[in-house]
Amino acid sequence: MTHLLTLELNDRIFTAIQREAQAVGIPPERLAATLLEQRFGQVFKLSLSESEKEIARARFERHFGALNLEHTIDLNNESIDVDLLKEYASNHEES
Repeated sequence: MTHLLTLELNDRIFTAIQREAQAVGIPPERLAATLLEQRFGQVFKLSLSESEKEIARARFERHFGALNLEHTIDLNNESIDVDLLKEYASNHEES
């Protein structure tokens, strides 16, 4: 369910919202609504009961281990650069 809310903003706040919305390519009212949802979404998370928190945590933890690459990956930039250099230098011909 959604509701329509009319706000009165001073020029400074409206201009800031309008500029930011234009920068990300959305209408100012969508940006304002998103900002309010983010702000009050945090408030609602804090007011969850213990059982609701446990349910939310269980839903989140279901995703643990969901990605299995079956091989190790290296996030070290230097070794990635070395691997890329080897690939670029290789002519990929079988010996």
